[in-house]
Amino acid sequence: MVQYVFYFLTVLALFSACMVVLSRNPIHSVLYLIVTFFCLSGHYLLLNAQFLAVVNIIVYAGAIMVLFLFVIMFLNLRQDVEPPRSLLWRMAALVAGGLLGLVMVAALKQVSMQSPSKEGFDSQVGLVENLGQVLFRDFLVPFELASVLFLVAMVGAVMLGKRDPGEPTI
Repeated sequence: MVQYVFYFLTVLALFSACMVVLSRNPIHSVLYLIVTFFCLSGHYLLLNAQFLAVVNIIVYAGAIMVLFLFVIMFLNLRQDVEPPRSLLWRMAALVAGGLLGLVMVAALKQVSMQSPSKEGFDSQVGLVENLGQVLFRDFLVPFELASVLFLVAMVGAVMLGKRDPGEPTI
């Protein structure tokens, strides 16, 4: 039964990821990306990583997608204003996509497919307690550096959004 759920989520994730790229309407692309994030959260649940699944839904499918929709609607993209892409841009995209595919094939070439053993299975591996232990034991310095980076980004956003005293409000 779990295999069928895995295959269904995989096919749905691949389809919606392709539709993100192929969709002409940016709103539809964002909606397909939300479906992709939900499928990835389903994969996390199958891997017994409930915390990552919930964080993926809350942060990516919730907050980041709302931000993407806001930016897309703020830009007011219209087809009549946007110039068509030249042949040079299309060729550059084809070369970049081909190089990405080559890197993926080279990375997957060294992967060995082994069936999982029941002796090495740990059902507690994806839970919050173990994630916190690994995060604060093995990756303490990168975690603290990321928190300082986020603090600097928040201060910068406040400073950029701050109005001058004589500036009129809209």
